[in-house]
Amino acid sequence: MKISACIIGLNEEQNIEDCLLSLAGVADEIIFVDSHSTDKTISLVKQFTKKIFYRKFDNYVAQKNFAASKARFDWILNLDCDERLSPELRDSILALKSSGTDKAGFRFNRLTWYLYRFIRHSGWYPDDKVRLYNRRLAEWQGDKVHEIINTPPEKTGKLTGDLLHYSFRNIDDHLKTIRNYSELAAQAMHARGRRVSLPGVFFRSGWVIVRKFFFELSFLDGTAGIIITYYSAVATFTKYVKLYVLNKQARTAQLNRPQGRVQ
Repeated sequence: MKISACIIGLNEEQNIEDCLLSLAGVADEIIFVDSHSTDKTISLVKQFTKKIFYRKFDNYVAQKNFAASKARFDWILNLDCDERLSPELRDSILALKSSGTDKAGFRFNRLTWYLYRFIRHSGWYPDDKVRLYNRRLAEWQGDKVHEIINTPPEKTGKLTGDLLHYSFRNIDDHLKTIRNYSELAAQAMHARGRRVSLPGVFFRSGWVIVRKFFFELSFLDGTAGIIITYYSAVATFTKYVKLYVLNKQARTAQLNRPQGRVQ
């Protein structure tokens, strides 16, 4: 069983080296698709692989499927630049390579580091995802924001060990992500015909706080959990208020559209 590690990125000089180091001994080749980075990303990647491709980013699904299409082997291990294999997960993948499998893909838990600690509650863990899959049996699907690998449940296994996710370096980094993702999410929802009222915007944001605190036990993650609760509500408000504005703009454009002359 041979594995091609596929990674996409843009200006990831602070993350990419640790990501690639964690693949040593696991990946039989590394494919990196760059969206025209302007920092030291490419010079760092060249220390690990020559299989570097350039593609303007349009969405995550297309970018990740493009990376898989450039792989030599059918088994694809997909990592983001801010992710690393834990020692336990490395051992699980190596054992799988030795034994082989008839599955289409494998899930494993993702454990996120936020600001100063790993988050084990707040709805962020176990956050299991399919990241190892056979490209002959599955591919990335989804919209601009939510991409998944479409392996059938009965053909999907589970590996032990965590995928370590170093998500945000600081609060500003978190806010930048909220700004970017909320725009993509609002556009995707608007394109699907989703509508939201102004009271609905506030209700959804308030419900996030209730869910995080009382159902997902964010307080057990300490101050970091409280920060996550607040910014999760901010993210929801931002996403839906952008959808609200898109709805209003579309309605205004429709009302102001010139009408045909009545004979």
